[in-house]
Amino acid sequence: MDLWIAAGIVFVLLLLSGFFSGSETAFTAASKSRLHGWEKEGNKRAGLVNRIRERKDRMIGALLLGNNLVNILASAFATSVLIKVFGEAGVVYATLIMTLLVLIFAEVLPKTYALTHADKMAVAVAPILNIVIKIFSPVAIAVNYIVRATLKLFGADMDKMQDGSHMEVLRGVIDLHEGADQETQEQRAMLRSVLDLFDVDIEEIMTHRKNVLMLDAADPIEKIIEEALESPYTRMPVYRDNNDNIIGVLHAKALMRELKTRERNKEDIADIDIEELTTEPWFVPEATTLYDQLQAFKSRREHFAVVVDEYGSFMGIVTLEDILEEIVGEIDDEHDETVVGVRKQSNGSYLVEGDVTIRDLNREFDWDLPGDEDYSTVAGLIIHEAQAIPEAGQSFTFYDFRFDIVKKQRNQLTLVRVSEPK
Repeated sequence: MDLWIAAGIVFVLLLLSGFFSGSETAFTAASKSRLHGWEKEGNKRAGLVNRIRERKDRMIGALLLGNNLVNILASAFATSVLIKVFGEAGVVYATLIMTLLVLIFAEVLPKTYALTHADKMAVAVAPILNIVIKIFSPVAIAVNYIVRATLKLFGADMDKMQDGSHMEVLRGVIDLHEGADQETQEQRAMLRSVLDLFDVDIEEIMTHRKNVLMLDAADPIEKIIEEALESPYTRMPVYRDNNDNIIGVLHAKALMRELKTRERNKEDIADIDIEELTTEPWFVPEATTLYDQLQAFKSRREHFAVVVDEYGSFMGIVTLEDILEEIVGEIDDEHDETVVGVRKQSNGSYLVEGDVTIRDLNREFDWDLPGDEDYSTVAGLIIHEAQAIPEAGQSFTFYDFRFDIVKKQRNQLTLVRVSEPK
C-alpha cells in the first residue's frame, strides 16, 4: 500500500515538473505579435501573458526554481522508497527509473506539446503561472541578483545586452515566411521593400536624366504643345539653355486648361508664355532615403521632385508612384509605356537591359545579387566587379551568376544575358 502512495506522490510531482517545463517552452515560443493582437481584441489572458513576458528574468527564475524543486523532490522521494524495498541497489533503480520518467513525461512530452501549441498553452496556464511567480518571487529575485553579479564578474553585463535591432528581428521574421508559391514570394518581397524604405536612397529608383522627357522653354510654343500632348506623362520638367537649368514643371492639365481658355476666347496660342504655366520645381538631394522622401511627398502634397547631386546638377526625377512601386511592384495605367527590361529565354536565362536595377531583379526573381553604393543597375554591377568596361561577347561569373554581354553602345552595356546558378 505504501508503494502505491509513493507512486502517486511521484506521479503528482512529475505532473508539476511537466507543467513547469511546458510552461517555460510555451511562454518562450509564443508569438508576441499574435498575442498582442489577441490582447487588442479583448483577450485578458493574452494580456497577462504579455505582462509576464515583460519580466523574463522573474518568469524564468520562478519556472526553473519550481521545476528543479519538484524534480529533486521526486527523485529524493523515489530513492528513499526504493532503498527500503531493494536496499542499496534501490539507488541505482531510482536513478534509472526517475531519469526515464523525468526525461519522457516531464521534459520531452510537455515541451513537444508546448512547441506545437505555444500560444494556446501560454494563454491557458498564464493565471496559474502568475500565482507561481508571485510565490517564488522573493527567491527568484535573489537568484537573479546572484546570476547578474556573477556574469558581471566575467564582463557580461545583462543590462547592456541586446538581442539586435528591431529591423533585424523583422527581417528575420520575413525570411521565415517561407513558401514556393507566387503569392508567398510577392508577400515576402513587399514586406522587405517596406523595410528597405529606410535604407535605399532615391538615386537607386529615380528615372535617370537621359530617360527624362523634358521641354525646352526656348522652343516654339507649337512644338512644346505637341511634345506635351504626345507625352504619356502628366508632369514634365521645363529647362532653358541647358538641362541643368530647370525653371519649372509643366502639368499637362494646366496646359490643356490654357488651350481651352484661349480657344473659347478665340485668342492666339502663339502668345502663350510657357513659364507662366509651370510650377516651381522642387529639388531634392539624391542621397535622400525613400522613407524620408515619402514623408516629404505627404507633407508637401506633391507627387513629383527633381533629383540633384551635391553640386546641384540635374540627375533625374522621382515621383510618388516610383516609391509606391518599390513596395507593391509595377503600377501600370492605360497611359504607361511598358518597358519590359527583362525577357526570359527558352533555355532558362534572362535577357536584361543594362539599366534594370539590382533591386528589381532580386525582388522579381527572389535572387540575392548584392547591391552597393557605387552602382544600382546590372550594368553597374558588372563594371564594378570586372573593374573595366567589357566588350560585347565577353562573359563573367559573379556570385554564381553568369553574365554574357550581348550589346554595348559606346561605353554603356545595353543588354546582358543573365543565367541563374545551377
